[in-house]
Amino acid sequence: MRFIPLSLIAAALLGASQAAIAESKIGFVNSDRLMREAAPAVRAQQRLEKEFEKRDQELQRLARDLQSMQEDLERNAPTMSENDRRNKERTFNELNRDFQRKQREFREDLNQRRNEELASVLDQANRTVKQIAESEKYDIILQEAVYASPRIDITDKVIKALSAAK
Repeated sequence: MRFIPLSLIAAALLGASQAAIAESKIGFVNSDRLMREAAPAVRAQQRLEKEFEKRDQELQRLARDLQSMQEDLERNAPTMSENDRRNKERTFNELNRDFQRKQREFREDLNQRRNEELASVLDQANRTVKQIAESEKYDIILQEAVYASPRIDITDKVIKALSAAK
């Protein structure tokens, strides 16, 4: 007899929690899409491209110079004197080391600047998501999910709000 009231209470609590879940407002933001399509993300990408364009062109020029120097060495090595060949190989190796160092520094600098820009865009996006959540009375907004129904996807709203903001 004592178990009947407990089971009734458990059923009532289960029903109440399901009703609370049914009344909850849930949203989802696709952060990958946001980082590709939102105006601040696009502007950040353009700034990075502009900032690193000259260094990228310099690296491409150095790569072409190395390639032509290597082809010249391979083509003319049999007819060169031993001393000339060694000098050209030494010059090639020094240029190659310089190229490798510059390429590594370029990647490190680019990654650092990309992370800075990404942090700024993510900060803007998170503020925008929070504003939307508060104004539209969302209980929770998720950014990572294995699956999210298009019905709860608010990515377009966030992209529009970010694009409208200056």
